[in-house]
Amino acid sequence: MFDALFEFLFKYRPVMFERGDIAFATSRPLAVAALLMALAAAAALITYARVGGKSGPRDRLILGGVRVALVALLLFCLLRPTLLVPTSVPQRNFLAVLLDDSRSMQIGDIGEARGDFVRRAFDPRESQVMAELGERFILRFFRFSSSTDRIAGPDELSFGGARTDLGRALDRARQELASAPVAGIVLASDGADNAHQTLTEPLLALRSRSIPVFTVGVGRESFTKDIAIKRIETPRTVLKGTSLVVDLLVVQRGYRGQTVQLQVEDAGRIVATEEVTLGADGEAKPVRVTVTATETGPRSFRFRIAPRPDEMVTQNNEQEALVLVGDGREKILYLEGEPRFEAKFIRRAVAEDDNLQVVLLQRTAEAKFLRLGVDDREELVTGFPTTREELFAYRAIIIGSIEASFVTHDQLRMLAEFVGQRGGGLLMLGGRRAFSEGGYAGTPLADVLPVVLDEPSTTPATGSNGNGNGGARRDEDGDIRVAELKVEVTPAGLASPATRIAPTERASVARWRDLPPLTAVNQVTRTKPGATTLLSARHPDGGRQVVLAHQRYGRGKAMALTVQDSWLWQMHADIPVEDLTHETFWRQLLRWLVSGVPGRVTIATAADRVAPGEMVGLRAEIDDPGFVKVNGADVIASVKAPSGAVRELPMEWAVDRDGEYRASFAAEEAGLYEVRVGARAGGADLGGDVTFVQAADLKREFVDAEMQSAVLRRIADETRGRFYTPETMGTLSEDISVSGGGTTVIEPKDLWDMPILFLLLLGLAATEWGLRRRRGLA
Repeated sequence: MFDALFEFLFKYRPVMFERGDIAFATSRPLAVAALLMALAAAAALITYARVGGKSGPRDRLILGGVRVALVALLLFCLLRPTLLVPTSVPQRNFLAVLLDDSRSMQIGDIGEARGDFVRRAFDPRESQVMAELGERFILRFFRFSSSTDRIAGPDELSFGGARTDLGRALDRARQELASAPVAGIVLASDGADNAHQTLTEPLLALRSRSIPVFTVGVGRESFTKDIAIKRIETPRTVLKGTSLVVDLLVVQRGYRGQTVQLQVEDAGRIVATEEVTLGADGEAKPVRVTVTATETGPRSFRFRIAPRPDEMVTQNNEQEALVLVGDGREKILYLEGEPRFEAKFIRRAVAEDDNLQVVLLQRTAEAKFLRLGVDDREELVTGFPTTREELFAYRAIIIGSIEASFVTHDQLRMLAEFVGQRGGGLLMLGGRRAFSEGGYAGTPLADVLPVVLDEPSTTPATGSNGNGNGGARRDEDGDIRVAELKVEVTPAGLASPATRIAPTERASVARWRDLPPLTAVNQVTRTKPGATTLLSARHPDGGRQVVLAHQRYGRGKAMALTVQDSWLWQMHADIPVEDLTHETFWRQLLRWLVSGVPGRVTIATAADRVAPGEMVGLRAEIDDPGFVKVNGADVIASVKAPSGAVRELPMEWAVDRDGEYRASFAAEEAGLYEVRVGARAGGADLGGDVTFVQAADLKREFVDAEMQSAVLRRIADETRGRFYTPETMGTLSEDISVSGGGTTVIEPKDLWDMPILFLLLLGLAATEWGLRRRRGLA
């Protein structure tokens, strides 16, 4: 409406004035006439100034001003104002027409499928706009999705592309017409770019060549009826039998407050369900569901919400995630400083778990140790490991009630490197020789732990080693200060698989509420900025006691459990004999502690699921037994396709990263790919690893599939083009003609006969007459 009104008043559309320059086409005699008109205007002003009668000075000034404006407007018309517009020379310039050929163009949200509109609107045989463009320019058609190809016309579009890459499409069109005069590029798309490539460089290249892009947005900017699962967060690898806490985001429009059921399937079997109450329109609703990984190997979990009959897009109602379920035996070293029930019941809790092996090294007296769960007679025979190779063979370390001075400073530093460099898990338990009471403040482990260690408020009591660093806090009478704590789960704890002790959040909250209180001799009230508190309690001395917290540290993670008698959750009089809460807690906690701990040789893919035909990036990390990065190794990746065909890919060392090797392959077949990697250096075998990647229909074209006008406007604005909708693209041919791209000529367009000038002249004359009449001067 604005453009139509502007064109009515100013004779031409706004784009003409944006692209053109204003000049005057007057001759010298006409200039003399203009001078005489100026003198006449001055005379009129003097005349009004001398008129007496009923008019006062103010009236004379207003009348004179109106007359001067009237004369000036006539003078402006006599000077013959002209708009000089650069216009494309007919059939001398190329015009690239880029048509979106991705699957999101199948959506029928504009009264017809987006693709049907594109076929009809950009077919020169049916479209008046394209017929006009064909008369003025040499047209070159392209279709684009994940790749860009030349086509003869819209009839060749299939709308089957699994991904949209706008940047690559613009680059391809620019390169294809690099040696030709280009008037511009027409881009018809919904703007949903999911290639995750920046548009900055392609737009800068177009702007440097003065190639404007005219974007046509196809589709609705907001669906009226839709439910979509937008994001899924799952762990990459888990142990068999582990309960996965999966976080999803569900977005809806048109179904506010309604309840839908989220189903989780594994190989067609429903393994979990969750009732979801939908939030406000456009609001991302977080949903958490617990799934138990019961089958080993690569498992593709499908998360699905049944489509509603009136949904505009149903393909975005489900998402899949690939999870590698392992069946290995994870080895954990448990160092304990004294015989106590905690060690006994922790080992008993995981005794029936085939995937966890807790090796206990317990001090029983000075220089005497009890070894339980070792693989052979030589393991830990000399006590706590003194070399990286020996310590780093474990996946996690539990430190019980044992003073820091039991080990050397080098061993403490090695423990910190076990977490930060090796990527292992560390758990410190509460006790009279743990945390600050054990002298860990100021040691390398203090940096690793998620809690802040303060110096003890009293002198520590003498420990069993007689060095004075193994005691706990004592009161004025010298008795150990023991605090009774009623443990509470935090919101973060409900979301963590480490502290999920019941199938649902509600049941988990109730179970935590019913557990008996525990005791602690370590008063820990502060966590570090990057740490997360999972369990807490109100301390009798005031404030909150941190019961369980964790944080990432380097490649690994560290945890702190500050209570000393979690075994009461099994042996307390209020706990039924058949209650398995204690076992569940420790199995979940230790499984989470060892999850994601890397081996000496690891292989990973850039994505766990890709579309068929996409490139899969591989990245391997190679360490020696001491987890020192190995450069220059011989690394071979063996890729087994779904059909059974095997090919070997040499992986090249990434010079910029120690121990990192890279390769890639094209996932041409649909299905599951197995990728195995092996490494050798100096004739020695360094080990291997295996991972999987799935080539399947990702349906990502249907996620965030609304028309992205912001992206299309940015492309147009940064290249000096314009943005259109199907309703406004009728002026496309005229706008491109005056865009200034390609080979142009200057075309003058008269402005003296614009309707706005006539209306102004009429208005000024009527104003003067009305004022004279009102003041009795007519």
